[in-house]
Amino acid sequence: MKRDILSITDLSREEIYELLGSAADLKEKRKAGEPTEYLKNKSLGMIFEKSSTRTRVSFEVGMTDFGGHALYLNPRDIQIGRGETIEDTARTLSGYLHGLMARVMSHETVKKLAEYSTIPIINALSDREHPCQILGDFMTIMEYKNRLEGLKFAWVGDGNNVCNSALLGSAVMGMEFVVACPKGYEPKTEFLEKAKALGGKFTITDDPKAAAKDADVIYTDVWVSMGDEEEQEKRLKDFVTFQVNTALLSLAKPDVIVMHCLPARRGLEITDEVMDGPNSVVFEEAENRLHAQKALMLKLMR
Repeated sequence: MKRDILSITDLSREEIYELLGSAADLKEKRKAGEPTEYLKNKSLGMIFEKSSTRTRVSFEVGMTDFGGHALYLNPRDIQIGRGETIEDTARTLSGYLHGLMARVMSHETVKKLAEYSTIPIINALSDREHPCQILGDFMTIMEYKNRLEGLKFAWVGDGNNVCNSALLGSAVMGMEFVVACPKGYEPKTEFLEKAKALGGKFTITDDPKAAAKDADVIYTDVWVSMGDEEEQEKRLKDFVTFQVNTALLSLAKPDVIVMHCLPARRGLEITDEVMDGPNSVVFEEAENRLHAQKALMLKLMR
């Protein structure tokens, strides 16, 4: 039976731990140069409505590591960009591919792809969630903290799609989640209600210092996400006091790890001193996207 991952909540706590274990094993095998051609002769389609560095490269390299093939599908190059329906595209691609990941403007697109395809669909970013990012993040936290449950995870910045997945993922995994953002930029009520229904322990505040106090993890993201460019001037003013810098870091636990899903706007949401400092795990986090996504593809496509 085919399986789709559109939200981090499509995975149980047990399944996430299983994936993290698989990802750690795949990481070790890759570093040791061991062959892992588990998806030989299988093909992954990759629809990109938004530009990408980490998502595209990590999925392509992951399929190559598995002995499979990844096809980059730009909407301008396929018929979906000329008016073919998502439903027809999903049905057609299901006859060629063994899996499909999509990085899209609207979450409705991945929902329709999942509904009308007969192959696994992976949400590689939508306007609502970014589950692949959070799997890589959880893998990184596990490497440094050896646990997820009971940690204080502080999000400083915009209550965006990555924040939504982090909020929900923290609820699934039993982490305390604190969101510090300016008024008006909080995660939408539906995500808060969903996290609450999952038993999540979370706090919403407009005080970054309260969020950072005794935090095990401090996470930030760009203040102006793709699609928010028209609001840039207003956002830069509204978020000016939400920078992750050495002063904010000093309020957290001494062994706090600092995370950013990248790309970063250095000097805005995060300073060079923090991003390049000893508490930063930003680039390990970026690498772990590869290993976590490989574990996910293996689970869905093997």
